[in-house]
Amino acid sequence: MYLIDTNIFLEILLSQEKKENCKNFLNENISNIGITDFSLHSIGVIASRNNLINIFETFINDVLPNVQIISLEKSSYAKLPQVIKMHNLDFDDAYQFLCAMENSLKIVTMDKDFERVTSLNEVLFL
Repeated sequence: MYLIDTNIFLEILLSQEKKENCKNFLNENISNIGITDFSLHSIGVIASRNNLINIFETFINDVLPNVQIISLEKSSYAKLPQVIKMHNLDFDDAYQFLCAMENSLKIVTMDKDFERVTSLNEVLFL
């Protein structure tokens, strides 16, 4: 199963350069996809700030019924500072990484910061 990073969904929603590549990956793997609650909230914030609520509504209706929403276990929040320091990750990347580790998921992203953790968890770069 795959944990899809926020940037994959935003690439599609914002019609950016790699939109088709990301869309193809999601369509081919739709039954094996997870998204963190953090990503879901981030997409909502970005859509709201950019007056794209209609796009967020479409995302909620089209994508959410087909994916698993993954949250960090309460006890794992204490691990975040260590992961941030040890791997030089931003909070959001550390959150994604820990969720992937806890749930044995492969990370799918375009964020090169995840190169720092490829020895610990499988990462697929689109």
